[in-house]
Amino acid sequence: MSNSGIVTQHFDPAVRPQDDLFAHVNGRWLKEHQIPPDRGSDGAFRELRDQAERQVRMIVEAADGKVEGDNPEAHEERLIATLYASFMDSHRIDILGTGPLKDELAAVAAVAEPPELARLIGRLERVGVSGVFDSWVDTDPGDPDRYIVNLGQGGLGLPDESYYRSESAEEIRAQYIDHIARLLRLAQVEADAGRVMALETALARVHWDVVKVRDDSLTYNPSIWTRLVQDVPQFPWAAWAEGLGAPAGALDELVVRQPGFFAGLGQLWADTPLEDWRAWLAWQVVHARAPYLADDFVQANFDFYGRVFSGAQELRQRWKRGLSLVENCVGQAVGRRYVQQHFPPEHKAKMQVLVDHLLAAYRQSIQDLDWLGPETKAKALAKLELFRPKIGYPERWRDYSQLHVQPLDLVGNVRAVCAWETDRELAKIGRPVDRDEWFMTPQTVNAYYNQGMNEIVFPAAILRPPFFDAEADEACNYGAIGAVIGHEIGHGFDDQGSKHDGWGRLADWWTEADRAAFEARTAALVAQYDGFALDLPDGPHPVNGALTIGENIGDLGGLAIAWRAYLMALDGAEPPLIDGLSAGRRFFFGWAQSWRGKTRPEEAALNLTVDPHSPDVFRCNGVVRNLDQFHQTFATTEQDGLWLAPERRVSIW
Repeated sequence: MSNSGIVTQHFDPAVRPQDDLFAHVNGRWLKEHQIPPDRGSDGAFRELRDQAERQVRMIVEAADGKVEGDNPEAHEERLIATLYASFMDSHRIDILGTGPLKDELAAVAAVAEPPELARLIGRLERVGVSGVFDSWVDTDPGDPDRYIVNLGQGGLGLPDESYYRSESAEEIRAQYIDHIARLLRLAQVEADAGRVMALETALARVHWDVVKVRDDSLTYNPSIWTRLVQDVPQFPWAAWAEGLGAPAGALDELVVRQPGFFAGLGQLWADTPLEDWRAWLAWQVVHARAPYLADDFVQANFDFYGRVFSGAQELRQRWKRGLSLVENCVGQAVGRRYVQQHFPPEHKAKMQVLVDHLLAAYRQSIQDLDWLGPETKAKALAKLELFRPKIGYPERWRDYSQLHVQPLDLVGNVRAVCAWETDRELAKIGRPVDRDEWFMTPQTVNAYYNQGMNEIVFPAAILRPPFFDAEADEACNYGAIGAVIGHEIGHGFDDQGSKHDGWGRLADWWTEADRAAFEARTAALVAQYDGFALDLPDGPHPVNGALTIGENIGDLGGLAIAWRAYLMALDGAEPPLIDGLSAGRRFFFGWAQSWRGKTRPEEAALNLTVDPHSPDVFRCNGVVRNLDQFHQTFATTEQDGLWLAPERRVSIW
């Protein structure tokens, strides 16, 4: 008989599951576990990432930088080994000191006119230095069969515009100014950190907030190059495009994600002294290169971005940071080897069965909905039929044949990879959309839904316990990885995914009455999560229900549909009792143990500000209180902590 898959040694028997499922299943671990000093959080996800990291380390350290041959495998071996060696050579990096910065900082200091500045911003963006706005290539929401360049707000060194205005972030702002000054001194740059901060604060004032930014309707603003130049005439667009190295015609059509930001940027460009812009750009250079410089730069960077925002006490070991560099640069080359060694074909086959059951369960659920009219229901089912699952790894691996790096030039390698990636992305314009492309590596412990391609993607590394155990009971698997699958499918029908049709096109496929009914349900879920707060040392920090609504819809629908899928998988058979646990208990315990985690107060506060995901405890408990099956499984009453009256329970999909 298969085991239950439930890790009972983490249970806290003093807490009843109907009062707090999260604490019941994870309570002993929450009390006893110490977060490692090099991170701001730890838990089930991080344990899987640590496992994948150890496996990747063996792959990277075994790579042969001197292997001969012109085939892709040999070239990838050399890339992996060379990138890692260039990062691990700390002695040479210390000897170089500020040398790798000199050319870029000299170029900033030499700028005499605004067009020169814009050209340099583009040139530096091309090689990995953030500009005053972001640019990237994606499928066109209005026509997902083609690529288009997107322009979005940028220019900030703090995580979000709210940090520049919130009273609660006053101390962080002061620390940020000190951090800027510290790094500029190390880089031997004579610039006023206060002026850099003033310019970023002015940029932050014209940024959209995090809730507005995630609205697909508001951020889809198709434009053309000549109109952009006309709308924001103060900024030297042609000079920026020249510096970026955009091919002819690549920028003819654009999506301007936040028009208000660009209008504000134009005014700031005209009104702000060139000296301030030079100081800001010098800071951007130092900030971008600091992780790859001598130890004093790395430590200064960690002291602010690590300690202040994550609460971590120690810098990650050098080998770990070296692996991150390699994976960020040639992640699919590493992934090809990871899959060969660590992802057996039978895991993919079993995962495909789970996905098929989840899609079938969604189909059944949509058909059974009593609040959705027949016209919209038919279109929802049509969208579901067009979902494309991707499991484990890409069908075709990325071609790195035109990427070349050097063993003794870490910063140069970072520039080379960024330039190669910029060219690779811009070259997509005018070409057919590659629907086989992956945007995560196989060794990533995560999953995603891509609404522009209407696809759900599950990398190999997440397909391990506690999310997926090929040897464990199905109830646990459905409560864990089944809910993850359901969550990603659910993104196709959340508050933003529901604005896209089955081809990924931004289109209104709802009747007016059905959309109103949907929004009433989502509003009730927003209100529920608005009522949650984390108790941190400086007081309660509330969850932003509007920011997290998409993920909360994914969680709610994912778990509900996973239960339905589990019942379908039983095919009428009576579920067994395993380890003294009913199928319902194994299912919900599987869900709860997948969210096992704890977070330092600093990182928790950051996540509540910028992360569209709710904290783990609310992802676990916030969902189950809405599910009738949970209340039936644990025989809840009005006296129980997770009781929610039936009329207040939200059910969407």
